[in-house]
Amino acid sequence: MVSEQAAQVLVASNRGPVSYVIGEDGELTAGRGGGGLVSGLSAIGPDTNAVWVCAALGDGDREAVRRTGGRLDPGDTGGQRVRMLGIEPEVYADAYNGVANSTLWFIHHLLYQTPLEPAFGTEFRAQWASYETYNRAFAEALADEAGDGAAVLIQDYHLALVPGMLRALRPDLRIGLFWHTPWASADYYRLLPDDIGRQLLRGVLGADRAAFHTHRWADAFTDCCTQLLGGTGKTRIGVHALGADADFLRERANRPDVDERLAELREQIGSYEGAPRKTIVRVDRTELSKNIVRGMLAYRQLLTDRPEWRERVTHVAFAYPSRQDLAVYRDYTARVQEVADEINSTYGTPGWTPVVLHVKDDFARSLASYRLADVALVNPIRDGMNLVAKEIPVVSEDGCALVLSREAGAYEELGEDALVVNPYDLTATAAALHEALTMDGDERAARTKRLAAAATALPPQRWFLDQLEALRAL
Repeated sequence: MVSEQAAQVLVASNRGPVSYVIGEDGELTAGRGGGGLVSGLSAIGPDTNAVWVCAALGDGDREAVRRTGGRLDPGDTGGQRVRMLGIEPEVYADAYNGVANSTLWFIHHLLYQTPLEPAFGTEFRAQWASYETYNRAFAEALADEAGDGAAVLIQDYHLALVPGMLRALRPDLRIGLFWHTPWASADYYRLLPDDIGRQLLRGVLGADRAAFHTHRWADAFTDCCTQLLGGTGKTRIGVHALGADADFLRERANRPDVDERLAELREQIGSYEGAPRKTIVRVDRTELSKNIVRGMLAYRQLLTDRPEWRERVTHVAFAYPSRQDLAVYRDYTARVQEVADEINSTYGTPGWTPVVLHVKDDFARSLASYRLADVALVNPIRDGMNLVAKEIPVVSEDGCALVLSREAGAYEELGEDALVVNPYDLTATAAALHEALTMDGDERAARTKRLAAAATALPPQRWFLDQLEALRAL
């Protein structure tokens, strides 16, 4: 049954625009989220009847759902209507960690060590059942909240089955899905059990429109559908390359707290023979696909092959721990630290630390590093987009050469003005770092200007509205 306050625009995502923490006194404190979806939803205007459906992620969220029935106080959400789902913790853990992050993420980022993994047995089948339950909860909530003919924008691989489930419940709705990660080639996608691979595709094809960051990922999805299902049916395929929010970044990057972090970083990096050291900057989560270890090994190769750079350049690496509830991520985070320590032990001097590694998440410090970067290193194994590659040129003060993996989604827009590398090739990446460090100042400034223009072509609000308008036009 359609609710009395039926929404005309709905967004569904695993993580919502608010999260709750339980205090010692039992009081709930709400923290508002940021990011492209929050900015995008604000673009539709206060007069539009909209609702955001999301999952409760922790104890605070679940308590908020218990107290409110899941319809949150707009005072906590910036005025947005939010429906939060209190999915059972065990079901959520299986769906989120077991399937979304340990299977779908690995498939689409090509992360499996195939001699040993994957091995899809009874444990995985149980996790998949939880993934179905999790997706069904979203589909039912969206069906409940949506008005007649409403537009529903579903986000990402966590909710791949929702379009098909929602179509069965509410055939009147206009349903869109945006897939934020890459999409695997058909050969790699076939690592999934045959029935589950087809079920996943059919789930996505329940949408009127499925969209991706790049034509490459869209074409890979279409190829999978063609090979496994015979085609994409009536589903339209779109491409929307999410861009950086230039106005927000430039304003935020010049606040006093960023100025303070910038001064601290400059002091930490130091100078050589009276001149500030060059900086190679990366900002990432310790996500396996980000390729942080190979980036550091390429930097070590640079110091080995080009000894003239010793003491003259510092690799400023921000590697913020990610998904530490999974052992493979904990091991990878530890390996990042080990490699940084090895480089510093081998090449460091009393006045120079070759790798300045920060592991505590600090957005202001990240923005400070954007401002001072001479070179940005963005070398993922695969990435749906990679906004860091887009943000650094926008904020850079003196121009920044971008060393960019051809496997990042951002390559499609930025490749012409970046130094493009194979993310597995340490020697070529080291050579690209040398070229970036020696690039003429005028050329670097001109490239940075063009990179920034390309990076901001489709900012979050426009990105969201373009999808909404395309869905309504069907």
